[in-house]
Amino acid sequence: MVNVTVLDDYQRVAREFGPWGRLADQVNLRVITRHLTADEVVEAADDADALFVMREQTPLSAALLNRLPRLGLIVTKGMWNRAIDVDAATRLGITVTGTTSSSAATAELTWALILNVARRVSEGDRGMRGGEWSPVLGRELEGRTLGVVGLGAVGGRVARIGGAFGMDVVAWSQHMTADRAADAGARAVSKEELFRHADIVTLHVQLSSRTRGLVGAAELASMRETAYLINTARGGLVDETALIDALRAGRLAGAGLDVYSREPLPADHPFRALGNAVLTPHLGYLTEEGYRRHFKEGVENLAQWLRGQPVRVIGTPSGVVARRPSHQARSL
Repeated sequence: MVNVTVLDDYQRVAREFGPWGRLADQVNLRVITRHLTADEVVEAADDADALFVMREQTPLSAALLNRLPRLGLIVTKGMWNRAIDVDAATRLGITVTGTTSSSAATAELTWALILNVARRVSEGDRGMRGGEWSPVLGRELEGRTLGVVGLGAVGGRVARIGGAFGMDVVAWSQHMTADRAADAGARAVSKEELFRHADIVTLHVQLSSRTRGLVGAAELASMRETAYLINTARGGLVDETALIDALRAGRLAGAGLDVYSREPLPADHPFRALGNAVLTPHLGYLTEEGYRRHFKEGVENLAQWLRGQPVRVIGTPSGVVARRPSHQARSL
């Protein structure tokens, strides 16, 4: 039997959406439905041949991977995962594979947050559930300025939707060009201009050494007091302490946040006490369609790895003998 462990299956979808029957009686499936510490991961997956992980919920560091001697395959949702030390996995002979994803899910959630903060939907909902009838005063988007930081697959979708709302869309990234912005229906501007003039700033760049802390105290201070910050990319892009200070002091109208520097977000985190912050638990990629695609392709990755022909490889051993299950895979 091949031991497969699925981590962080909060929605309990792995067994339902995964075509495990394709592997007949060859897979011993273990599904973990809560977040585990590093020590708990080792205890739960010490005999695992393969791990399925949900994007960046559980860090797989070099130290942790060294404690999983049987592990030969990691399958992650998406084609990159900053929480996995791919170099360490490569050195250990562990093959890391991904699954395809759609930019639509995160772009749609971005607009859910934008509309929520602009029309104060969550605030109205809380009042209604508390027995009140106190209509809140929202703001129209038409004619406002949308500042999109990063015009990749997600940012481009967000920009084009902004145009459909009748917004003036401006964009910036470290390698932005006028032509690239125009393709998404936006105008290329400087970083300073975007933060100074946008009514809504939304982040859509990858987290790296260059972008960590991209939005700091200076950028937040330059924003209008009536502006909103939306982040569905990565928590590390924002100086969260500076953002909390700005929200508490009313130097920003509000924020819509789906990602955080620490996930899951601690129960006592200051964000949870801010009435002008709309918070979601990293839902950007969480859709039924996305999970069906992930587990379908993930099981394909597992089957191909058992054949010795891995697909959708993110990190592949070089100069190291790849780990394989102790048995010879039967015909699949």
